[in-house]
Order: sequence, then C-alpha cells, then structure tokens
Amino acid sequence: MRANPRDWRIAELEAVAKAFGVNVRKPGGSHVVFWHPRIAEAPTVPARRPIKPVYVRRFVAFIDAVRGTDEQDG
Repeated sequence: MRANPRDWRIAELEAVAKAFGVNVRKPGGSHVVFWHPRIAEAPTVPARRPIKPVYVRRFVAFIDAVRGTDEQDG
C-alpha cells in the first residue's frame, strides 16, 4: 500500500485493519471509519471504488501510528 496507493478495495483495507487490531465502523453511509482506542484521529475512507490514493496514504499513516503505540506497550 505504501509503495502503490492505487487500486485498493475497502475489503483489503478492512483486512489490514483487522490484522493490526483496528476497529472498523460502517455508520450506514458511504464511508468506513477505522479507529483504535489509543489513536485520537480516526481516518474515514469512502467505500466506493476506486479509493483515491490520498485516503490510502492516510490509512497507512494511521496503521503506522497504531503499530507505534503497540511497540511502546510491548
């Protein structure tokens, strides 16, 4: 995702989120919210395809932040 932020599907982002213990919320609209209890900002990603690279980059930065908090706890 970091090397190529194009052509990702929401299901793939959800799978990555699950692997890192990130919660996924689908509030009923056209967006998916990814959140983690130790991270203040939760990225919102439009669920339609294709997902724009800017949203994938934000998601990757969020996962990096989650990984950083997990390393500090360990």
